[in-house]
Order: sequence, then C-alpha cells, then structure tokens
Amino acid sequence: MLMPAEWEKHERTWMAWPPAGYTLGDTDADAELARKSWANVANAIVRFEPVTMVVNPGDELIAKSFLDSKVEIAVAPLNDAWMRDIGPTYAKAENGYRAINWVFNGWGAASWASWDRDSKIATFVGNQTNTEVVDSPMINEGGGFHVNGTGTILLTETVQLGKGRNETWTKQEVETEFHKQLGTTKAVWIKRGLTRDYDEFGTRGHVDIVACFSDENTILYHDQQDPSHPDFAVSQEVKATLEAETNFKLVAVPAPKVLHDEEGPVDYSYINHYICNDAVILCAFDDPNDEVAKAILENAYPGREIVLVDAREIFARGGGIHCITQQQPK
Repeated sequence: MLMPAEWEKHERTWMAWPPAGYTLGDTDADAELARKSWANVANAIVRFEPVTMVVNPGDELIAKSFLDSKVEIAVAPLNDAWMRDIGPTYAKAENGYRAINWVFNGWGAASWASWDRDSKIATFVGNQTNTEVVDSPMINEGGGFHVNGTGTILLTETVQLGKGRNETWTKQEVETEFHKQLGTTKAVWIKRGLTRDYDEFGTRGHVDIVACFSDENTILYHDQQDPSHPDFAVSQEVKATLEAETNFKLVAVPAPKVLHDEEGPVDYSYINHYICNDAVILCAFDDPNDEVAKAILENAYPGREIVLVDAREIFARGGGIHCITQQQPK
C-alpha cells in the first residue's frame, strides 16, 4: 500500500455540493455566496482535470446552474460539503487502488454536526470509481494528515488523539494504522493547529491549514508574522517542531495581512491550497499577501499554473479549498 502524493497525476477531483444547512447559511444571499464559492473552485479545477460533484438528491438543477458544463454530477445524500474529510483516501495496492474509508463522526462528534449521510460518502465514491473499499477502524478526516508520497506523514495531536476521535489510542497505535493503510513509515507530529480552528465550527487542528509537503523533501508552513495574533506562537512552535523532528527543507508562507473578522482572529491560510494536474488552486483573500504567496508557490511547484480563487466565504464556513476537494490518483 502507498498513498501517492497530491502532486502525482490525478484521474479526477471529487467535490460535494453544499446541501441545505449551516454551510449554505440562513439567507438566500448566504446560499448564493456559498454556492458561488464551491462552484468557482470546481470551475477552476475542471480546466485542468475532470471533476465530479456529489450532489444531494433534488439539488441537481441548482448545482448545474452554477457549475461549468464539464463538471460531472453524481447524486448521493449529503449532510455537508467537505469532501476532503468525508471522501475516501486512495492508496496504491499491488492490483490497483484501494479506497480507504476512515470512520467519519462529524469532526469528533461536534455538537452541531450530523453525519449519518456523510459517513457513507467514502464508500459511495469508492464504488463509483470501481475501487475496492477498505474500512479502517480509526476516526479520521482527510484534512487531518498530509503525505509526501515516500513514507512521511504529517499529523496533529489534537486531531488524531483528541476528544471524540481516538482518545483511547496511543500515538503508536495511530501511527501503526496510518502506516498500514497508507504505506507510510515515519510520522511527524505537530502539537496543535491554528487558533480559530478550535472555535465551535472548527476541526480542532487539521494540519492542512498549518503545514503541507510541496515535494518529497520540502514542507511549506503557515507563518503568522504579527505578534498580536495568537497564531504567531503556533507558527513558531510548528517551525521549531519541524526543525527538530525532520531534515526537510522548510519554506515559510506568510499569513495574510488581515488578522480579524467579526468573529475574531482569522485562520486564513495559503497552506490550504489544492494541487491538481498542471496547476495549484490557491486560496485568495483580497489581501496584499495573495501575490506574495502566489510567488512562493510558483517557486515551490515549478511548471504549474497558480490559480487564485477567493476563499473567504469557504473559510467563513470552517475550511478552505483543500478542505472541499479530494483527489483520485491516476
């Protein structure tokens, strides 16, 4: 078993269309913003590779009205729209791919979440792609880990070992299950995620807004440079951990200049980008550092087009571009 790195060739990208609920918001205007944001990401990716959007029954026409005609539609019941977390993880086996179906329980059984439908999506997608589905006993979401494709996995303690997830497991037991399912051999643990991610609608520390591999030897990390922001201390801690635990080249990606919204300190992060065939879909925030991040990623991903897509409405709902996409390797 081996999970390919995200930059390896994709067969397609899977996404989920926001159904009725908190992600759409309370008003028609909120729903319009959410739908536009999800559609903008799908329409950017479909220029480079096929995209399938899983849509709640009855939402097909509204989804098609926002989506590029090249985006394919698959219909299945949904609670929410975070395909990174509810979709399968594809790992290469001797005779093709396997679709890993982690236990999904609404980000550690969050009080606001429902997951009776979303917990079945990994199996649905696996079946749609004629891939053997392998059930893991571990509670996990796709945004909770990142691999370099040659044996190393990034994890956060507050997700994998946190309340409502695998709190009775040891670190070694978590590592053993990841290594078994993904073919990894070394786990690098970060203590925690970004501060906002511990609010009511957060994931309690997903690594995919904190640090990610850009190639097998390089880690990009979120660098909050303003000492007044609580993530300044998190960035320092992450950098220190990665320096102590790894021999990887580290590249700081400055956080956006904006520090707060009406809810408090933001967790806007350029780390939460998505690598697709020949391109990188990068979160934009109408911020001076959008172009700074784009230049860093052009250097990190040579030969790929860096496409900026406004992600503020996605972040307002608890995630980013990486959180709403899931790759199916070629």
